[in-house]
Amino acid sequence: SRREFPGPVTVAEVAASIGPGLAKAAIAGRVGQGDAVRVVDTSYRIEADEALAILTDKDAGGLEVIRHSTAHLLAYAVKELFPEAQVTIGPVIENGFFYDFSYKRPFTPEDLVAIEAKMTELARKDEKVERRVLPRDEAVAYFKGLGEHYKAEIIASIPAGEDVSVYREGGFEDLCRGPHVPSTGRLKHFKLMKVAGAYWRGDQANEQLQRI
Repeated sequence: SRREFPGPVTVAEVAASIGPGLAKAAIAGRVGQGDAVRVVDTSYRIEADEALAILTDKDAGGLEVIRHSTAHLLAYAVKELFPEAQVTIGPVIENGFFYDFSYKRPFTPEDLVAIEAKMTELARKDEKVERRVLPRDEAVAYFKGLGEHYKAEIIASIPAGEDVSVYREGGFEDLCRGPHVPSTGRLKHFKLMKVAGAYWRGDQANEQLQRI
């Protein structure tokens, strides 16, 4: 269908104009055509004529956004329970997601139970997930200030002069291209399966991290 608006409009506002059910179900948007297609947050502003698909949890693209956001929720929960843990990377994989952490001792099965319970608690708070953009050097300094030296190292490898995006939910902020769900309340079903070892940057000469 074709819809017209008098000025710039967010993906969320387009979804709401179609109906309250879609507004509630919208997780992200897919904009562009052909090779220019990309997935964006529901807060993304459409400034000109654009092809748009609204993604929900019934779409493969929506599921990927949910998994990505759940990886961030995992890192948020770990930082709440183990403030000294450092976060590294947390990508989506074929059947879920993982996140690698640096911590002074191995995580136990009991820790996984506690982390999963904390994730559920944080999700129920339904905290807004918000994006902001920082210059690269400012982002490096910011994460160093948080004591997140692995994140600072990742950002420092980005070309100088480039902007980087970070996402905040509640008391947790993480480097990420996105997109993410609009709020943590969209994350309802997840299971932490296991802990494994993984070397930082996949190099055996580096520190061994813990992968949840």
